[in-house]
Amino acid sequence: MKRLITCAICILCITIVKANTRLITDSATHTKSNNYPKASRDTIKPPVLARTPALPGYLQIFKSRLDSIQKDVQLDYNEYVQSYIDVYTRHKDEMGHVLGLAQYYFPIYEKAFREAGIPEEIEYLSIVESKLDPAAISRVGATGPWQFMPATAKLYGLNMDGYVDERRDPIQASYAAAAYLKDAYLEFGDWLLAIASYNCGKSNVEHAIEKAGGAMDFWSIRQYLPNETRGYVPAFIATAYVMNYAGKHDISPIEGSFNMNTDTVFVDRFVSLSNVSRVLNVDTRELIILNPAYKKQIVNGSVAAPRRLVIPKTATSNYAALYDVLNTDMPAQPAFITAVKKSIPEYHKVKKGETLNDIADNYGLDPQDLKDWNNLHSGKDIAGKKLWLNDAHEVAEKPSLKFITYTVKPGDNLSVIAAKFDGATVDSIKLLNGLKKGPLQPGMKLKISRG
Repeated sequence: MKRLITCAICILCITIVKANTRLITDSATHTKSNNYPKASRDTIKPPVLARTPALPGYLQIFKSRLDSIQKDVQLDYNEYVQSYIDVYTRHKDEMGHVLGLAQYYFPIYEKAFREAGIPEEIEYLSIVESKLDPAAISRVGATGPWQFMPATAKLYGLNMDGYVDERRDPIQASYAAAAYLKDAYLEFGDWLLAIASYNCGKSNVEHAIEKAGGAMDFWSIRQYLPNETRGYVPAFIATAYVMNYAGKHDISPIEGSFNMNTDTVFVDRFVSLSNVSRVLNVDTRELIILNPAYKKQIVNGSVAAPRRLVIPKTATSNYAALYDVLNTDMPAQPAFITAVKKSIPEYHKVKKGETLNDIADNYGLDPQDLKDWNNLHSGKDIAGKKLWLNDAHEVAEKPSLKFITYTVKPGDNLSVIAAKFDGATVDSIKLLNGLKKGPLQPGMKLKISRG
């Protein structure tokens, strides 16, 4: 019996030693990294000094909270995520400001994401990108709340010309972001990889997957991604945490500088935001915040392509004056706009160093229209060429080529669009644009025959 007890005690001691060894090893693994990645673009930068490890019970709270809010997007917890949580929860005023803006912008994002069929919680990505600032411009030229570069913006149907930059439009940019993320998810089959590709591009994610031996999850390929992207996904997860548990860290929403109770009207002519602000008795700066896409503070609407105007809710006594502003050409239209429109020549001789975008901006035209009117496949090698600045020459030579460009809006289908234009049919729109199967995406550009 004594021998049996002695043997049992020995076995117990060996077990305790093994358990202690495992705990030490796990702890070393958890705290081995003390150089945390940089935040995306111009957002808050995390510390690079070693972080004092929190108690295991304290860390478990963060993991449990992330688990409780997880829906379709995987919200993993680790030291990288914790480093961003630490940073964001220390900047209480900045995060409070973001919380306040989210009350206005998140319903816009959620509608676009629902229609695209992607998880609504990806809306937190816009905070990592721009802190919900439609006027944000990164050091490399990415613009708007979703920080689109020009090439990607055009690929996903966002218009940029002398009057408008739809990368700054929270509605249009959200539909474009949703379309990109959906495409990326269909390629990678994982939302964190789709999110990573939003930062560094699909090709970089593909190369990282190859280097990781075909692994298809973010944490397995993380070390092969660009430095910025290594911190981008943890920053997204940390932002999701803070936006859901701000109150646990004494972060409260800070009221924004504009009226979030708004109405939307569509304008079919040129209208100055200053004239609208005058009849509504609101600061022009408030209208600029609500309509950030208009570069010249002018809504450049037309009968063929009406433009959206967002205004603060107003008293019914202002309706008549507002109607007059929105439906009167000359008084509501600054004189220089008329002068500019009349001064556009028939063609432009391209000087050395000029780009297609430069020329389009100079004359207030759409670069894509310049390409179409001049049969250009790209904007390269155009120095010395004579570019037509309208389609009049095409109409004279080939009447069948006369068309206008229409931007697809949320809720549009071919039947709805065809009904807007005399002589247009679903079949003619399909033929002119080479459409086959698949739904229309908001922001797409369609050529419509003028008959």
